[in-house]
Amino acid sequence: MEYLSHFIDVFINTYDLFFEGLKITLYLSAASLLIAFIIGLFFAILKISNIKILEWIADAYIWIVRGTPLIVQIFVLYYGLAEIVLIDKFWAGAIGLAFHSGAYIAEIIRGAIQSIDKGQMEAGRSLGMTKGLTMKRIILPQAFRRAVPSLGNQFIIGIKDSSLVSFIGLQEIFGVASSGGSNNFDYFTYYFIAAIYYLVIVLVLTLVVNYIEKRMAKSD
Repeated sequence: MEYLSHFIDVFINTYDLFFEGLKITLYLSAASLLIAFIIGLFFAILKISNIKILEWIADAYIWIVRGTPLIVQIFVLYYGLAEIVLIDKFWAGAIGLAFHSGAYIAEIIRGAIQSIDKGQMEAGRSLGMTKGLTMKRIILPQAFRRAVPSLGNQFIIGIKDSSLVSFIGLQEIFGVASSGGSNNFDYFTYYFIAAIYYLVIVLVLTLVVNYIEKRMAKSD
């Protein structure tokens, strides 16, 4: 009971700090996932282009991302970009997270596109549409519907991965917990509070994804 009272006191007293960290986490996740989706769509198109050099470029990108830890990618991009352009921690972190998530999103979209019956491309071409227009109006809308569950899962992973940006000094949820734990010599309590915030975010996002899936199932 004594620890529970202590935990509640810390939770209440640190609300403002964690709320600021929560906002940074949400902004960071939204920015990185938007960029990652664009990157993923681009490399998914390269993967199915049937042009060898473009396929090799996409394969090389995905191989690099899968073969190196996310924290290494963030550090390389952060310190590497800092040598070329002046960039703040937020955008360095967002780009690092997007670079990582983009590879997995590319594979999700590629799989969804290739799951669509090839006859639909032929049908679009027979109606006088170009290959690009058929892809835009017929194939991609169906592919995105099929990719929603996997994309939702990847977005949840992206939110949790955002905690690694604290290692370049960004004070998101995990960064706030690390600083608070260090200053008060109470790591367990602060990290436990951080875990609660992450669980709430993931729960809300899971409910949103499930709602979208059900709406799409009804429209089908």
